[in-house]
Amino acid sequence: MAKPSYRYEQHPRVEQRKDEHPSSKPTADRIGLNERVGLVITKGVGTMWAAYVFFALTLVSLPAALASGNTLIIVSWLAQTFLQLVLLPIIIVGQNLQAKDAERRAIATYEDAGAILEETKEIQSHLLDQDKALTHLIDRMETLEKIVAKQVGKN
Repeated sequence: MAKPSYRYEQHPRVEQRKDEHPSSKPTADRIGLNERVGLVITKGVGTMWAAYVFFALTLVSLPAALASGNTLIIVSWLAQTFLQLVLLPIIIVGQNLQAKDAERRAIATYEDAGAILEETKEIQSHLLDQDKALTHLIDRMETLEKIVAKQVGKN
């Protein structure tokens, strides 16, 4: 009878992932000066407080736009001043919320993958134990076959 010949070889990625974990924030060693400045500005503008300040700022030019009586100037004020200044921080706030949710899901997926990896290692260990037990049974069967063959040969 043939003995089990499977040999487990761990995938190299298993060792690599031990030192990794999804980061929730950019670190200074991964970003340069321009990126840091952009990050600070984005964090500052991407708040509802910035939206309130920008809304107040747009009100400064509203009386002049209305006083002109020119429809084009009023529409321009609405589109270029109000919507751009006020909606920009509100959109960033929404994107930040979406990014946090995506990050939460990514970390959960990473942790799920780690749990699955550990479960798979346990299954592999169990299978190796079964291989040993099967090999032992096969050896015993071969021994019994030899004994039976001798007994049959004597008769």
